[in-house]
Amino acid sequence: MTSVADYLVLCSGESERQVRAIADYIDGVLATQRVSPLSIEGASTANWILMDFGDVVVHVFLTDIRHHYGLEKLWGDAKRVRLPTQLSTSAVASLRPTKTRSARARGGR
Repeated sequence: MTSVADYLVLCSGESERQVRAIADYIDGVLATQRVSPLSIEGASTANWILMDFGDVVVHVFLTDIRHHYGLEKLWGDAKRVRLPTQLSTSAVASLRPTKTRSARARGGR
C-alpha cells in the first residue's frame, strides 16, 4: 500500500471512551498473538489514536475527527479489505505481520 505499511486500518468511536476501548481491544487481541505495537500515539487524549504494528498501522478516531481528516480519500485507490465483524483468533493470526516486534510501547497510557 505504502512504503510505511502494507495495511492501513481506519475505525472510529463516538466518544473518547469508545476510542480508547477500541484501541485497547485491538492491542489486547494482538497481544494474545504475541504482536506488540512499535508505538502508540494519541492515547492520552483519545481523539485520534495511532497504533503502529509495522506492516499494519491502525488509526482509531473520534467520528468527527475521522470525517474531518478523511484519510480514506488519501488512499482512495488502495484495495479495500473488508474484515468480518467478529474475528476469530485464527483469523487474527493469519493477519499477523511478519516483521520482528519490539517491546510494547504505551505512549501515555
